[in-house]
Amino acid sequence: MAIISSEIARKGKSNFAKFLIFSCFFVFLILSFRVFAAQAASLYFSPSSGSYNVGDTFSVSVYVSSADQPMNAAQGTITFPMNKLEVANLFKSGSIISFWVQEPQYTNSEGTVSFEGIVTNPGFTGSSGKVFTINFRVKNSGGANLKILSGSVLANDGQGTQILKSVGEANFALELKSLSPAPESTTISQTAGTPAAPKISSPTHPEPDKWYLNKNPKFTWALTNDISVVRVLYNKFPASTPIVEYKPSISEKDLNDLSDGQWYFHTQLQNNNGWGSISHFRFQIDTQPPAPFKIKFIDGPGTDNPRPAISFFTTDSLSGIDHYSVKIGDGDFFDISSELVSQSAPYILPRQFPGKHTVLVKAVDKAGNYTVDSAEFIIKPIPAPIITDYPKQIAEGDPLIISGKAIPNSTITLFLKTVDNGKVLSKNIKSDKNGFFNLVWQITEKDGGTATAENIFNLSFKNRPYSLWAEAVDDRGALSERSEIHTLIIKKGPLETFLTTSLVYLVIIVSTLAIILLVIYLIMQFWRKYVELHKRIKKGSQEPEAAISEYFGVLLKNIRSYLRLLEGAKTRKELLQRKKEIIVQIKNDLDSIEVLILKEIKDLEEREK
Repeated sequence: MAIISSEIARKGKSNFAKFLIFSCFFVFLILSFRVFAAQAASLYFSPSSGSYNVGDTFSVSVYVSSADQPMNAAQGTITFPMNKLEVANLFKSGSIISFWVQEPQYTNSEGTVSFEGIVTNPGFTGSSGKVFTINFRVKNSGGANLKILSGSVLANDGQGTQILKSVGEANFALELKSLSPAPESTTISQTAGTPAAPKISSPTHPEPDKWYLNKNPKFTWALTNDISVVRVLYNKFPASTPIVEYKPSISEKDLNDLSDGQWYFHTQLQNNNGWGSISHFRFQIDTQPPAPFKIKFIDGPGTDNPRPAISFFTTDSLSGIDHYSVKIGDGDFFDISSELVSQSAPYILPRQFPGKHTVLVKAVDKAGNYTVDSAEFIIKPIPAPIITDYPKQIAEGDPLIISGKAIPNSTITLFLKTVDNGKVLSKNIKSDKNGFFNLVWQITEKDGGTATAENIFNLSFKNRPYSLWAEAVDDRGALSERSEIHTLIIKKGPLETFLTTSLVYLVIIVSTLAIILLVIYLIMQFWRKYVELHKRIKKGSQEPEAAISEYFGVLLKNIRSYLRLLEGAKTRKELLQRKKEIIVQIKNDLDSIEVLILKEIKDLEEREK
């Protein structure tokens, strides 16, 4: 009995142990299933396949699936064949993402698209949560494979558990063939004697390969006398059979308010033998401007680089970017080919002078739509040169030695400006690797440094003062501000002083002699009148004679003072001015004396009566 009880106890312990092991295994399976279920999220593309022609644009959306539990974050890097496809633009409309840690961005030169975003509480649960959309343009034929190279989907469990189970792929067939039939494309009728395909033309959209802003196209075709009915149709299929009939027949058709895209107009004619061949005419409409963009300055909006680099790349989802037009300040627009501008290759502006500037960029698509952005930038001057040593005065003919410091390996321009006639002289010199420069400037007659016939009378008797300053240009073409302005004196040489003094005095002497001769001539004329008068009054009163003698005494006194005034002139300008004033004064004196003499004669004649 004890043996039986012991055996029962032993078997009971064994069954309990088995139960415990089974229970632990069951719990493990449940936990494993929960962990497995918690990792049931995926990232995928839609559509994941398709066929497109070279030149086409098509859209692919990235979706997240998390059907078992809420997710609150998604991140990934997508790769595409950059020799087959290029990203035209990205769209975030309809996205489940509430906040972008990293905005969707692409690099066509590397063939990648990256994104990272967060979904706020309570997160997203479902099988088709759109993250964003990529708009591709087909560059070359072949196969194109899209992959999510790396990615993650995090659970909204407070711990950010990684729940991404799988990532999808997409494969597209890219074909090299015409976008559509040529404008004369036809579908041939099989019935003999039927009309030929009409020749369709469009005054509003004449070239099938071009894009137009006009949403109201017009089409025309010729009719012969046997045409009884015309069928037309417009749609987005290259080869369709018209179904809208016009009887009596028409030879033109206007369409109104069409949407953007590539369209086809189809026309078919009927005569007594039946319906003829069909003509298909392609036309393209694009009324939407390119995507908005912002001008970005690679070195910032303030730089001392005179040719700043700017980025203004954008895309157009339909007709594509044709060119960019750029305008700087008050200058004219100049065009830049779209092939010269990319997201990774900024444009270098032409050389600009220091100061504030405005740049305006217009992105124009192939239909003529455009998007504009403008921005201000500042070109900062490089540091001004410093003139450290120069002579305060030098003799005419001696070299001018100037020393200073500036930006290393820059070109220094030194300026001399004469104070008397405002002429500016300049000389260039290169600074060394430490920025020092030393100029020996021999001012020649060609520079205007010596007396010449045209400026000899502007020199006066003083030494010639000059203003001296410097400006610098570095190897990039950046300009500096003007240095401090210094003053120096260049003394005239002995020969110049002698010539100046001699010529000035010669002019004074000649002018004085001319005035004296004029006075003598005038005196002789009045002396003749005086003699005639004297004969008439020698028996009369002596008063007129005394008065006339007094008048001439005053005239001679004035003439002496005038001559002293001429001798005091120091420059040709002053001499000529005084000469003019003296001649006028002498004429006034003689006029006054003439009046007085005539009065004396009249009084004498009255007495003789």
